[in-house]
Amino acid sequence: MSSSVQVQRLLALVPYLLSHDGADLAETAREFGVTPKQLRADLSVLYMCGLPGLMPGDLIEIDLDAVDGAGTIHLTNADYLARPLRFTADEVLGLVLGLRSVRELAAGPVRRTIDSALAKLEAVAGAGQEVAERVTVSVQSADDRIRDQVATAIDSGRRLRLVYDTPERTTEREVDPARVSLRDGVAYLEAFDLGRDDWRTFRLDRIASAEPTGTPAADHGPLPPPAEGWLQALSGPARVTLELRPGAAWVAEYHPVERVETDPATGHLHATLPVTDPGWLRALLLQLADEVRVLDPAGAADEARQAAEQALALYRQLGLGSDT
Repeated sequence: MSSSVQVQRLLALVPYLLSHDGADLAETAREFGVTPKQLRADLSVLYMCGLPGLMPGDLIEIDLDAVDGAGTIHLTNADYLARPLRFTADEVLGLVLGLRSVRELAAGPVRRTIDSALAKLEAVAGAGQEVAERVTVSVQSADDRIRDQVATAIDSGRRLRLVYDTPERTTEREVDPARVSLRDGVAYLEAFDLGRDDWRTFRLDRIASAEPTGTPAADHGPLPPPAEGWLQALSGPARVTLELRPGAAWVAEYHPVERVETDPATGHLHATLPVTDPGWLRALLLQLADEVRVLDPAGAADEARQAAEQALALYRQLGLGSDT
């Protein structure tokens, strides 16, 4: 544990304890995600902190006998830290984008709870909210009615009849829904397909309708572990390296990049960009078409390639030809 992490926790711990006099040591440790032993060590540090001068009346007062005896925490003489810290711009950005992503999967009361949390966060975000407003979240999901039907069926353990569209055909499927997940910017319903007698994954944005059958869902055993997308498979922060041909060279100037090099053999740019939303990368690759090539990591272009193939299949289905 770094000292900066501990300082952040201590600054949050003081206002919490001031508003929860007599807080239980073990319960407080759970609230802050640490062990009681670590929390006791934190209290020992706070016991030596206070206002400049560090005279007895300047220090934070903690009844350590009560902590070690009854396991309760009484903290006083720290009113100057009674207000919790404000979020940093990075913290606001992460929270807002995370909530916006979850909202694209949520339905009913959960969506209303998320909207309430977003409103409260925006009210206290300050300058961080300005950063969040300049960033969009792109999730391919279903409309509110279908999300509501799916969420209700999962919560109540009921079977659904789906009308499911693919570029090749439209089918009706009876499924026992299990969960909704998000992978590489696309929302999926994971369900047991009765017609195929196996677990299947359905893109929410391709479900044309989802109607309850009135039949309870059967027990099909444990749900298989979710497949990892290329973004989740990375061990560190997500970055993608692109080969940019002349028609796409503007990307290195318009978007934040970590490194840009020129390939001496071709003259093309090799640009490394941070990626937080696979949907954004997919849209960029589709926009640039043959002016860009993904060099690393493997699989980062799969979603864009599949989207292009599906669009071409629809053109062929409509008799327009692949070169339209």
